[in-house]
Amino acid sequence: MTMTRLSAATWSLSAVAAGALLVGCSASVSVGESEKKMSAEKLSGIVAEKLAATTGRPKPDITCPEDLVGKVGNTTRCKLTADDGSTLGVSVKVSSVDGDQINFDIKADDSASPAAN
Repeated sequence: MTMTRLSAATWSLSAVAAGALLVGCSASVSVGESEKKMSAEKLSGIVAEKLAATTGRPKPDITCPEDLVGKVGNTTRCKLTADDGSTLGVSVKVSSVDGDQINFDIKADDSASPAAN
């Protein structure tokens, strides 16, 4: 029977998945638009900060492909990439909008995808 060892990065992703099952967050957005949005870049930064705070680990590399529209129930998927190239999906869902502030929940996937060879 062969046993495989988890790399430090995979272990790290597992820790994020276990520690960040659901994290509440909020951030302010500009009100100059008729539809409130948080830029993908700002969302990526906030998700990384919240995951780091929840797990007690350094800020992970998070990318979000699109802006988050401030409408309750809207979702987007972000991606956490470890140093070894393995990835973990992170769901972001708008829980409420209060004036110019979008509040959202973060849920990391249960398992990571291995790095592409």
